Amino acid sequence: QVQLVESGGGAVHPGGSLRLSCAASGSSISPHGMGWYRQAPGKQRELVAVIRWGGSTNYGDSVKGRFTISRDYVKNMIYLQMNNLKPEDTAVYYCNTNPSSFPWGQGTQVTVSS
Repeated sequence: QVQLVESGGGAVHPGGSLRLSCAASGSSISPHGMGWYRQAPGKQRELVAVIRWGGSTNYGDSVKGRFTISRDYVKNMIYLQMNNLKPEDTAVYYCNTNPSSFPWGQGTQVTVSS
């Protein structure tokens, strides 16, 4: 059973940066395309960034140019570097395969406010 643990969230001012981490245990995530998702209060969970097995990436329009997804095959982890954060980025952030197939982790809260 794969377990996903997200970390690195916090409270920042607009324009700030955060780096999220996702650690996977129980199985290798290397064969899988992976994604970062987020869910804001009262909204559906949305996919914001994807990294495929070969390393190619895609981003949602709202985060393109500000967020960067990466992965470490050895450490079995993925990351999300978030720059120039905006209040609308406030959400709980999760990692999972794309499309999602593992049990969801607890997520990590990101709050952007002045």
